[in-house]
Amino acid sequence: MALHPDFPVSPYETLLPDQRWFPAAEELRASAYEKLLPPLVANIRNEVKAWRDAGYAGASATSKSLLEWWFATDHLIEQADGTLAPFRYYFAQQEAVETVIWLHDVRQVKDKFDLLRFDASGAVSSGMFDEDWPRYVLKMATGAGKTKVLSLLIAWSYFHKLYEPASRLAHNFLLIAPNIIVLDRLRHDFDGEPHAGGAGVGLRQIP
Repeated sequence: MALHPDFPVSPYETLLPDQRWFPAAEELRASAYEKLLPPLVANIRNEVKAWRDAGYAGASATSKSLLEWWFATDHLIEQADGTLAPFRYYFAQQEAVETVIWLHDVRQVKDKFDLLRFDASGAVSSGMFDEDWPRYVLKMATGAGKTKVLSLLIAWSYFHKLYEPASRLAHNFLLIAPNIIVLDRLRHDFDGEPHAGGAGVGLRQIP
């Protein structure tokens, strides 16, 4: 498995597309990189980087405000001892949120046919997918912060629906957990006592 010599040690540091891990020896990076990744990853990753570098050009006002608040604004979090410490999202979390917003706002992906335009392998066809509704799937490593990404995308969808005219997004959400263990973890992350200016999110087990 190839790990680029310039692969950053910190999970907060920006990962460039040509520094990314891929499932082969390093000497195959130049010739087989796009073929060995999941079909849509390479092209989308490059375009999202260019979009990030351009200051999120083409995003809706709501999306751009949220992206800048989450990823380009300094945040301080109160610690148990009352002191303040800086908080940042992992780059993997940032890139995942950016990717979904870019696909929706900028490229206006509405179905599988729109997504397949990013196929770098030539091995994927629309006949492999039965549904015609949009489905964005994010694959992230264990510990990369998938639940936090989910919460940010829920917030984005809610405010996009609230403030953007003719938004196709929703302000109601259904979270489905595969088992009790995952449900308990989600409940721990999402549940909370109502506080000034907001309310807790409730999760219930469906028999």
